This record gives sequence, C-alpha cells and structure tokens, in this order.
Amino acid sequence: MSETVFNVAESFGEYVFNDTVMKERLPKQIYKELRKVIDEGAQLNIQVADVVANAMKDWAIELGATHYTHWFQPLTGVTAEKHDSFISSPKADGKVLMEFSGKELIKGEPDASSFPTGGLRATFEARGYTAWDCTSPAFIKKGAAGAILCIPTAFCSYTGEALDKKTPLLRSMEAVSTQAIRILRLFGNTTSTKVTPSVGSEQEYFLVDREKYLKRKDLIFTGRTLFGAMPPKGQELDDHYFGIIRERIAAYMKDLNEELWKLGVPAKTQHNEVAPAQHELAPVYEEANIAVDHNQIVMELMKRVAERHGLVCLLHEKPFAGVNGSGKHNNWSLTTNDGINLLEPGKTPHENIQFLLVLTAIMKAVDTHADLLREAAGNPGNDHRLGANEAPPAIVSMFLGDQLGDVVNQLISTGNATSSLKAGKLETGVSTLPNIHKDATDRNRTSPFAFTGNKFEFRMVGSSDSVASPNVVLNTIVAEAFCDIADELEKADDFDKAVHDLIKKLAVEHQRIVFNGDGYSDEWVEEAARRGLPNLKTMVDAIPALTTEKAIKVFEKFGVFTQAELESRSEVQYEAYSKALNIEARAMIDIAGKQIIPSVIKATIDLAGSINEVTAACPDADVSVQTELLQETSALLSDTKLALSKLQDIVEHADEKEEGREKAVYFKDEVIPAMEALRAPVDKLEMIVDKEAWPMPSYGDLIFEV
Repeated sequence: MSETVFNVAESFGEYVFNDTVMKERLPKQIYKELRKVIDEGAQLNIQVADVVANAMKDWAIELGATHYTHWFQPLTGVTAEKHDSFISSPKADGKVLMEFSGKELIKGEPDASSFPTGGLRATFEARGYTAWDCTSPAFIKKGAAGAILCIPTAFCSYTGEALDKKTPLLRSMEAVSTQAIRILRLFGNTTSTKVTPSVGSEQEYFLVDREKYLKRKDLIFTGRTLFGAMPPKGQELDDHYFGIIRERIAAYMKDLNEELWKLGVPAKTQHNEVAPAQHELAPVYEEANIAVDHNQIVMELMKRVAERHGLVCLLHEKPFAGVNGSGKHNNWSLTTNDGINLLEPGKTPHENIQFLLVLTAIMKAVDTHADLLREAAGNPGNDHRLGANEAPPAIVSMFLGDQLGDVVNQLISTGNATSSLKAGKLETGVSTLPNIHKDATDRNRTSPFAFTGNKFEFRMVGSSDSVASPNVVLNTIVAEAFCDIADELEKADDFDKAVHDLIKKLAVEHQRIVFNGDGYSDEWVEEAARRGLPNLKTMVDAIPALTTEKAIKVFEKFGVFTQAELESRSEVQYEAYSKALNIEARAMIDIAGKQIIPSVIKATIDLAGSINEVTAACPDADVSVQTELLQETSALLSDTKLALSKLQDIVEHADEKEEGREKAVYFKDEVIPAMEALRAPVDKLEMIVDKEAWPMPSYGDLIFEV
C-alpha cells in the first residue's frame, strides 16, 4: 500500500481565508472594497462586512467548522480565544440556522478585567472589545475541539486603551510607513504609496520525551529545569549542530510542517541547533503583522504536534543550564508596496545615497533608543540566556560588517564615501569544486543587531516571547528618525548637498553604536561603558526604559502608545517577572522538600544500613569508601536543608514588598541568589546518589534520550 504524498503546492493555505478564497467567494465589488480596506486603510462598512461574514461562514462550515472565535493577543504573551457556535435561535420546527453576521465578524466583547492591564482597568470595569484585523487572514484551527474559525483581532478596553500586542504593532506599522514615504518622495519616488516592515522570525526550541517530562515537576511548573547536574557530554563536540535529524524528530518536523503549510505559514528551514535536543524552524519573510500572528501559530502548533509524537516542546529560553538556550532571531527590513527593499545596498553602496540615508537613520534610531530595544527583549527566561555563548550580550550594538563599516568610516573620516569593498571569490583549492562567490562581509553571531545583506537581524528576542514588542519598538524609533530627517531635508534649498551633509553628520554622531568585534569579550563591556552605551543586564533593569521622558515622547508622537499605556505595560512587566520568579522559587521549595530531601535521606539510611551489615558480618572489612560517601552525602543534605529553609524565609517576605518595581527588584536581588544557593548542593548530590534513588530524570536522560 503506497503512502499518500503530501502536495505542498496544493495544500498550502487550504485552511486560510486568503486572497484566493476571497476572490472566488466574494462578489467583485465587495472584494474590491475589502481590498481597499486592507491595502489603503479605508473604513469597512457593515454592508460589506455582512457579505464577507456570510462567505467566511460558508467556507468554514465546508471545512468542518462549528464555532468561530476572535483570536487575540493579550499582554500575557500568548493568544486567547472564546468559541461561539454558528447556530442561531431554534426555529419553530426545531431546526437551527447557521448564521454569522458582519457585526459578529467585526466586534467581540471578551472580559477585559481578567487579563493583565497594569492598572488600566479595575476588576469591576470588565468590558473590553475585540476588533477584526482584516489585514491578517482568518484561518481554521483543527483539534480535539473540532474545527474553529479563528478571526485575528485587536483587543482594547472600553475606554480605548490597547490591551494587546497587535494594536500597537499596527499603529507602529502605519507610523513607519508614513515617515518612510516622506523619505522616498524626497528622492523623487512618486509611485510607492506604502512601506511595510517585513519580518522573519527564526524559532528555536527543545524537544524532550513526554514520559520523562512528566517526572520533572520543575519543567511542568516553570518550563525549565531548576535542578540538574551536567551529563558527561554536553555540546562541546559540536556534533548536534546541523547534524542528522533523528527519525523520531524528523517525523515530528514533517507533521509540524504540514500543519503549518495548511495554515499558510511559510515554514522554510529546519535543522538541529547547537545543544542536544535543540532544533530550529525558520519561515519565509512576511509583512510584520502576519509574521507576528504566524509565529504565535508556530509556537502553539509546536506544542500540540509534539504531544502526538510522545514529546514535549520546550520554548523556555534556558530549559537546561550549561548548554545553549533558545532565542528567536527577528529579521527586519522595510519594503515598498511595489517591491523596493529600502535596506538593499546594491553592488556599490557608497553610491546608493538613499540606502546610506536609511542606514544612518537606523543607526540614529538604535543609538538613541538602545534601552528600549533591550527592554523589548526582556523576559525572566532571557536573563539566563543573554550574554551566554550562543546569545548576544545585554549591550545593544550594531554590526555593519566590513563593506558597510568601511563606507561609514569613509564618511566619518573624509566626509565622502568613494568606494565599496568587493565581494570577491573564495577558492577552495580543490579542482573539482567550484570557486564560491562570497559575500562582501562576514557574519557576527555575538551582535544583538546585525546587518545581514538586506535586513537587520535583532538576535536578542527570547524564544517564548511574542515578536510584536521588538517590532513595535523598531518601527517606532525608525519612524522618529525618518521624521527628523524629513523635517530637515524638506526645508533644504540644495537637497543633494543637504542629504550628503546629513548622512555624514548622522554617521559621526552615532558611530558609537557600531561594533563589529567580539561581543562576548570583557574588553567590549569596558569599551561600551566608555562609549556610554547602556548595559541593562536583567529584565528588571530594562523595564524603566518604557517610561522615560524620551520613550513617552516618541511613542506618543506617533500614536503608538499613550503615557498611560506605557505605564501600564511597565507594571505588567514587573508583575510578570515577580510571578514567574515566585513560581520558580516555590517549585524549588516543593521539589526539594517533597522529593529530593526524602530521597536522599532514604539513600543515606540505606547506605548506613549496608555499612552496618558489612561491619557486622566482617568487622575487619574496609568500609572507608562507604563511610566517606555517607559523610559527604550527609553534609550536602545538611547544606540543602539550610538553603531550603533560607529560600522559604526569603520567599515568605516577598509578600511584604509593594507590588511593582519594589517586589521585582526583591526577587532579582534576594530570591534568585537564594535559589542558586539551593541548587548548588542538590546538583552535587545528584552526582553521588545512586541514579535509581534519584527522584527525577537526569539531564542525560532528557537531552540525549529523545
């Protein structure tokens, strides 16, 4: 019996109410009016919405859907949904109609008080609204609940504040488009009418066996291992990176790809990552809003598909100490509606004045708002990852590479860029191998914000995070830089001279943000301090960047956030940090008190009993090894109990701290060191206690036996 072959071309997007489906199912005039809303931002009238809703409902029912949901992204960082069936009130004959109106498509009313609001809404102020985002296509999600029509929506409060990730993203996209068009008009471009941020989000993740996972309460409660000794082998041989994919993992990846392709997610690349049991999926670039939605779908499906294969997908930034953590590299560029990439340098970037202006504008944006970019990558898990050997440091800098770095240096030193380094050829030295046309610059994995050909790669983002926040910041700060530049150049009498002088000025004023060297070195930390670049080592250190006068000014100027929305997000961040650390600390207390200490006590009793048995049977027997082991185990057990008691006391005092920054700082400065102090003796105990007596699977079990 032959295996059914999955046809990607035929199946791609089959569960998506995309442009092809709309063309087929909507009357021409309705389709035209809807496209105008999507492409130009025109208002959608209810008559058009009614026709679209009915067509969407019929399409969804044909695919087995019984319910619809407004699918939105609250400040929890994950998605939310409430399912309503298509059935209307029963008729006199006992039958029901399947209905879906334009009003139901456009607006929903979830409870706004039960989601994080940072004080924007009190508990008794419960009303919130979801509003259809027609720029991101609806899709069908199939699972145990059947088929659900998911309608991407924004989520705001009764008083109009954004309570989600999508609303500010859409605002920021409009802001950067408006300001970028001003720049293009200065260069004589009269055809482009819109500039859209394009995003590709590489997603790293770990896969572990589900049976072993269920024996690790720390993984269940927190997503990471709170205890665990390193196995004899880690990643030091570099044999997992791009290695042969194991059959079980390959089957998972195949299943995941097919699910994603049906939902229109352009999953492109898959491979083993550096750490054992770590992998990566990368999509093709898409408009930022759709890319953000698709990344949420990717994370959800990664977890769901893993269950079918007896696996668990871990998206925590650092599930295992001692090996690489997981990030989500955010590749960002700006593209016009007629296909021009503003970050394409061309073959002679020194002559591409428009590109150089865009480049130096981004230098200005990143230098001015480095603290905001660092904050956009802040979460408790990322604090364990940033600065380690696979992730950029917490200091934001830009890598331009040899070619662009040379052009910028020419601008700074002489005021003119007269040449560009050429790409050249790479000779392999083997007659049967072709000479390779190499790029004009190398890559730099230690750089947080690296130019990689025709885009920037923001490498700091954590694997579990939504990529909405970093793109909101990028879009907004670049919009500000474009606006300042346009304001100056639009008044210039001699544009050519003015733009030349401005490019040089921006390169000189913001050269400190460019660093092409080793971001992991101690010398760079010292050099960054001399340059005045912020070094915000933790999430708690970075959160104040949201509410500085500078941040409030830029976000309010472009209508992305109000001051109240920024202050609320600051409070949400502090609260999320404290809650995450509180769960981790209490999980450690629970595991150490209920599993580890009892198991070690039993092991010491058994060991002491065996010593007594040996000496009773043979008084002259040498039991020094057993005795030494018993003493070492008992001493570490004592250290564990003392550290546990101290952690319990410190966690109890956390409730005395004021909610917000004070409590978050307490968890950072007091609770985390106490957690580390408890882990140290436990990990040593794991190395000397009989494996059969240890109450949970080891690192070796988890990352090598998948």
